Amino acid sequence: MSINLNDIGKAVLETEYAVRGPIVARAQELERQGREIIYCNIGNPQALEQKPLTFPRQVLALCEYPELIGKAAGLFPADAIETAKKLLAGTKFGLGAYSESKGVRIVREAVAEFIRARDGIEADPDSIYLTDGASKGVQAALRILLSGPGDGIMIPIPQYPLYSATITLYEGKQVPYYLDEGNDWKLSRQLLEESIAEARRYDVKVKAIVVINPGNPTGSVIDRDNIAMIVDFARAHGLAILADEVYQENVYRPGDSFSSFARVMTEKGETDVSLFSFHSCSKGFLGECGHRGGYFEVRNVPDAVAAQILKLQSVGLCANLPGQVATYCMVKPPAKGGPSRELYERERDGILAELKERARLLAEGLNRIPGIVCNPVAGAMYAFPRVTLPAGRSDQEYCMALLEKTGICVVPGSGFGQIPGTAHFRTTILPPTPRIKDVVERIAGFHAGYR
Repeated sequence: MSINLNDIGKAVLETEYAVRGPIVARAQELERQGREIIYCNIGNPQALEQKPLTFPRQVLALCEYPELIGKAAGLFPADAIETAKKLLAGTKFGLGAYSESKGVRIVREAVAEFIRARDGIEADPDSIYLTDGASKGVQAALRILLSGPGDGIMIPIPQYPLYSATITLYEGKQVPYYLDEGNDWKLSRQLLEESIAEARRYDVKVKAIVVINPGNPTGSVIDRDNIAMIVDFARAHGLAILADEVYQENVYRPGDSFSSFARVMTEKGETDVSLFSFHSCSKGFLGECGHRGGYFEVRNVPDAVAAQILKLQSVGLCANLPGQVATYCMVKPPAKGGPSRELYERERDGILAELKERARLLAEGLNRIPGIVCNPVAGAMYAFPRVTLPAGRSDQEYCMALLEKTGICVVPGSGFGQIPGTAHFRTTILPPTPRIKDVVERIAGFHAGYR
């Protein structure tokens, strides 16, 4: 007899992941029927015409096919060739062999150097774990922290569904805290205290707080003072911090800047709060989603706990090697003055300038539509506008109708969480600039008719 749903674990059945849910399935069905679909549901830059940067692809090509190296002079710049040689020597056996479970040492050393340069603080390569994208790092941290069904993790509302899905899958408790939409999606100490108090009323053992900065789906950027408040809150309640910092290069609004949790904690002299911080080559300006490269760094974690993290990583043997190479290229770009640097800067700056312009066009365009209100997109790759719906209509129905009518695929706000009685949707800023204008016009026409 074949397997059926009754054989599937309850946690799996209850796990949901909105960014690839029924609306996306319907979009794919319509596309197979010949409809033009604009996929604004997921941060997948190269699927929306963003070209890969040249230098990382050259290094990847040489590492994947080392026989090219001896013939590469004149075809590849010297710094790409030297980088590939260095990485291949660091792997010892090339990209077709396992690395150590934490990842290739030379890549972890480059990540540590990147953190030192970014924050002006010390970083230890042995506290860095290379992963198949940031998602695997997040899942590892949650697997370590959730020891039983009474354990809870504080997650922002709205949040990225990776967190709610993984907590459900690991049979933990979601402890939601609301972001302040009227105050640029900042965190409030009062709302944090209310959230943890409510969880403890139901005997939930709260283990950690998740913070996404820059924000997904909100597009907000948290300032240093807000981060310092979160660190103080975590210390007061004995919580670890999971800092999702994968959009740290994506800051668009003048006056805003990215501050890492590691830097703020070090400046405060904080040694009691455990920190897991995550980064990925899928986002930023690289957009190398398919190569699944990333890392997480741990701080203020006892050696005995670190040994358990390493054991958990060892179960999967290692992160994929091309992803490790892509991560190296993210944290160690071509050196200034080198033959690849000018092109690298031109490609990088061009992508970030385009994203900044799209962020502006999208937010301003949505705010011109009666019945839609959108905070400025200060960072990341998304907008999370609030929409006024007719009585009795849900955001799921709205987004499905938007897809059917216009071909635009977005994600209902209920998939990320929202204050009861409100409705939102998440859209990326990734379609090419002319297409962004078209997206806004189509939404405006649809919304007017839907209301």
